[in-house]
Amino acid sequence: MRAVKMAPAGGLARVAWVPLAVLAVLARAALALTERYPALSLLQQERHRQRHGPAGQWAEQYSAECDSSFLHFHESDCDIGGSSSCESMLSLNTEKILSQAKLLAEQKRFPFPTDNDNTNEELAIAYVLFGNGLYDEAIRHFSTMLQEEPDLVSAIYGRGIAYGKKGLHDMKNAELALFELSRVISLEPDHPEVLEQRAEILSPLGRISEALSDLTKAIQLQPSARLYGHRAALYFISEDYATAHEDFQRSLELNKNQPIAMLYKGLTFFHRGLLKEAIESFKEALKQKADFIDAYKSLGQAYRELGNFDAATENFQKALLLDQNHVQTLQLKGMMLYHHGSLDEALKNFKRCLQLEPYNEVCQYMKGLSHVAMGQFYEGIKAQTKVMLNDPLPGQKASPEYLKVKYLREYSRYLHAHLDTPLTEYNTDIDLPGNFKDHWAKNLPFLIENYEEQPGLQPHIKDVLFQNFESYKPDVQELICVADHLGSMMQYETPGFLPNKRIHRAMGLATLEVMQAVQRTWANSKVRMNGKTRLMQWRDMFDIAVKWRRIADPDQPVLWLDQMPARSLSRGFNNHINLIRGQVINMRYLEYFEKILHFIKDRILVYHGANNPKGLLEVREALEKVHKVEDLLPIMKFNSKTRDGFTVNTKVPSLKDQGKEYDGFTITITGDKVGNILFSVETQTTEERTQLYHAEIDALYKDLTAKGKILILSAELGEVDAVCNLILSLVYYFYNLMPLSRGSSVIAYSVIMGALMASGKEISGKIPKGKASIKISKCISSLVDFEAMTAPGSEAFSKIAKSWMNLKSISPSYKSLPSVSETFPTLRTMIEVLNTDSSHCLKKTIVVV
Repeated sequence: MRAVKMAPAGGLARVAWVPLAVLAVLARAALALTERYPALSLLQQERHRQRHGPAGQWAEQYSAECDSSFLHFHESDCDIGGSSSCESMLSLNTEKILSQAKLLAEQKRFPFPTDNDNTNEELAIAYVLFGNGLYDEAIRHFSTMLQEEPDLVSAIYGRGIAYGKKGLHDMKNAELALFELSRVISLEPDHPEVLEQRAEILSPLGRISEALSDLTKAIQLQPSARLYGHRAALYFISEDYATAHEDFQRSLELNKNQPIAMLYKGLTFFHRGLLKEAIESFKEALKQKADFIDAYKSLGQAYRELGNFDAATENFQKALLLDQNHVQTLQLKGMMLYHHGSLDEALKNFKRCLQLEPYNEVCQYMKGLSHVAMGQFYEGIKAQTKVMLNDPLPGQKASPEYLKVKYLREYSRYLHAHLDTPLTEYNTDIDLPGNFKDHWAKNLPFLIENYEEQPGLQPHIKDVLFQNFESYKPDVQELICVADHLGSMMQYETPGFLPNKRIHRAMGLATLEVMQAVQRTWANSKVRMNGKTRLMQWRDMFDIAVKWRRIADPDQPVLWLDQMPARSLSRGFNNHINLIRGQVINMRYLEYFEKILHFIKDRILVYHGANNPKGLLEVREALEKVHKVEDLLPIMKFNSKTRDGFTVNTKVPSLKDQGKEYDGFTITITGDKVGNILFSVETQTTEERTQLYHAEIDALYKDLTAKGKILILSAELGEVDAVCNLILSLVYYFYNLMPLSRGSSVIAYSVIMGALMASGKEISGKIPKGKASIKISKCISSLVDFEAMTAPGSEAFSKIAKSWMNLKSISPSYKSLPSVSETFPTLRTMIEVLNTDSSHCLKKTIVVV
């Protein structure tokens, strides 16, 4: 007997009309927990959070705001915990379920009701079972109905969503859910909610394009804020941020009060590097929802990417005031503090993060890194080992932290073993195995054949202890404060560069050590390097800065590329910078796009003039319409060889051999439409190219040393000018060679500052926001490495650099500063001074200012 008659009167008498199968179901209802089926609830939040950073917890938040479910059932009033109030649970739930079913049937408040009251009553019972989380019983009830009426759309639909709710981790459930929903769509093609429901099944299975197709059809049938928001979310996950932005905008036009949609509109800006636009959207989201933690967190991260430490800190703090246990905010704030050089504060955030989420690999890795950077090797390696134990499951992609941690552990052991060895007696580039350095610099998985691990920590070598600023002698205190000031002069005033006070101090000390070493060299003194006493060479000068940059952040492999294995160098070692990848714009180099664009256009004209003179006029006319990088893509059609993309090589003129040119960097543009573009620059450091640049630098250094010796005897203005130009020319070739795996820019600038100070001149001007190299009206920022790489020659670079340096005579007080190399002769003493609090220097009057 299938039909169910609903009794007009209340009470338990209704049970007499309920089928036995349903009675059995109701007996188990006391253990069922009601759940809703909101839009996007099946997205994998953690995977998405790791991939998209500030995005975080999209599914949960957007679901709460834009619930697509049209099945709303009342939850039981009983607390399911076995208390006395639940003694009559069977009768109570029977009563409630039948009452709910009767109400649903009378009001036809379920999908696809029929004209038959009996059928509707039976469908309503199945939907109430579904609403109470009893999916298997609901499926059986729908199946019984479909045996008698195979095309009963409501039962097909109900069975489909019940299969989906059972769990898509079981592929059988997913296939059955999709099969049933597809049947409904074929029978009733004009119902957008069914298309949306199928999209909710397809998207977590990775079938994003099919889900997008369903949502597009649903929007065509009946556009709504929710549908646009749902489709925008899938575009966002697919990293099509421009299209996602358009859909979020449409959703907000239909319903302005959507803080989640506004947040994610901001994130579409964030991921494209449009940070100021992102910040405005995040602020708008906060106007709609004042206690919106993720908006504060995302606002903090956007300010961090801009390099605004104070604003980032303020917004991370506001998020934590709303929820002191918000793991993502603790993680992001901790990482910002680490890259600001506030390691002790960063460590507090990582420890709190791990108390709340012990298996958080990012916090665990950063905890280990922070300890090692401060010289606390025992705790650091302990934390690193925990990350190493998190082996990815078969088929699971390893996290970036897992891929990096073994390199960090091996390097940490090496540093610990050399804590008290004089820095002049060993060489990191020679000591570390070649394949280890090669894999580390290229960020490859740690799969090194016949690798012999570094020795474990030696008990007789103690960790680095904290050193109070007051414990240093007054002249050393002065040295530290001067270094802080000099280091701050190297800060880039452009979006994307967060001030790092630890790097500032390290490179300030490097500058002073370079100054002192160069002065000794010009006075014919020898230096102690790598266990040998000899005259200083140009690489020794740069190695002073390299050692300070390395120890300031042990996470980054700062290695000489020509010291890599011969096999690696023969293939070429690429320094690669993406300016635009897909829709993501690298904000750091945005202001150089126009200059590079003009260069590319000139090279295209030269190429066509030589290879396609007949088509030159057409190409010239097309180039006149090019105002941004994407506009270059149609130009490719003029040549079959460049249809899918093209490369343009810069040339670096030789000073040593007039008329000779070296390979500079390569500009690559590929793509067939906006949103699928790669605009990048790279330098390929081959052995042959390295030797050519080394010969150029050798000649300049020899000339510099000779003129430096003359300068000590005669401080004539002409000699000073000549020395200054030689220093800038030497570094011009260093920048274009890019001989280090990391840190070339700040290392080179500290050498410029130190060598100029040795010549009696110091830089009083900061690297500017406005610069003379690109003649356009707006004020823009200067990146010294890109100035050198895009300058037509060393003379042009020298002229540009001197325009902002505002060189002045050096203060006599520098001569009274103690020797940096003698004051900090070991890694231990270097780490101690980098750990020392610098707030005292703000209260002192620095003698050089």
